[in-house]
This record gives sequence, structure tokens and C-alpha cells, in this order.
Amino acid sequence: MRAYYFDNLEGDQRLPHDSGMDDVSDEALKSIGVLHWHIPIDVEGKYEQEIAAIAKERNYKNHDVVAISKEGLGDEYETKIKNFYHEHMHEDEEIRYLLEGTGFFDVREHSSESWIRCHMGAGDLLVLPAGIYHRFTLDMGNRVRTMRLFKDEPKWIAHNRNDHTDANPYRLEYLKSIEVQ
Repeated sequence: MRAYYFDNLEGDQRLPHDSGMDDVSDEALKSIGVLHWHIPIDVEGKYEQEIAAIAKERNYKNHDVVAISKEGLGDEYETKIKNFYHEHMHEDEEIRYLLEGTGFFDVREHSSESWIRCHMGAGDLLVLPAGIYHRFTLDMGNRVRTMRLFKDEPKWIAHNRNDHTDANPYRLEYLKSIEVQ
């Protein structure tokens, strides 16, 4: 996975939008609660054991696999991609492991309000803390197959950013966890 600052220029959200600044370090990502690993997908299925170990450590009991592509979503593709790209947060930690394809998770760096763009490919696992503002889009490859992990039953409830989400208890707890007063 490569993380860097988003350039905030107009244009297709699926383009790299690389600001040209230095890449964002693992330490900077950890300071905002974002964790990642690269677990290569192998034919023997060893990656499944590593994912299971991380799921157990983080108390995740369920998972599903979703595929997003122009072929699979048909006429709904553009609408779905734009919907995923709305800035939002979740009240649960979000764990995603890419099985195929490539895409971008953008996470909001609270101190600067800048977007950090995380370009992920097959074998990349990303953990976003509950309460962090983020968004997702595919890149120009226009397809991804992703394993989503859940603590309980699979659910995906996005809370789009607004005054209410700024005051959401999960958002406030997130800010406290990164020592924002």
C-alpha cells in the first residue's frame, strides 16, 4: 500500500490525485489510528490463516466478500462509486482486505483536514478506527474484490459528515484516542 497526500484538484476521483509531496509514513498513519499490513495472497491459502489470526486478535467473528466492477454493477456502477466517495464515518472499526484489483481509501487527517490517499492492491489489509472520516473509490482499473471483516453480523452503516457526526460519541472517542481536545 502506498499512502500520500491527495492533491484536491478537480477531476475523476479514480485518478491518482498525487500531490507530489513525500509519501505519508506508517508512523503518521498510526498517529491517526490507521493500521495496515501486506499479506500476499498465495495459492496454498496461508493468507487465510494470517487474516484469521488478525480477526481473532481484533475480536472479529464474521466476514463477507464483495466485488465492485462495472460489469457486476451495470447501470448502478457510477452511482455506487459516487456514493462510496461521500465523506463518512462508521461506529465500528472498518477492516478491508483486498483479494483482487486496486482502489483508494482516503482518510481525513484531523490536524490539517487534509486527505491522505491510501492506494491499495491485492494482499493489502487496512484497518480504519471507528469515528475516522474517510471515503473509498476504485482506481482506473474499475474493479475490486474485497473481504470485509465484522465483529458481529455483517453491516455497513455510513454516517455522512455533518454537524451530527461531528458530535457523534464514536467520533468524539476517536478524537480523544488521537489526543485531540
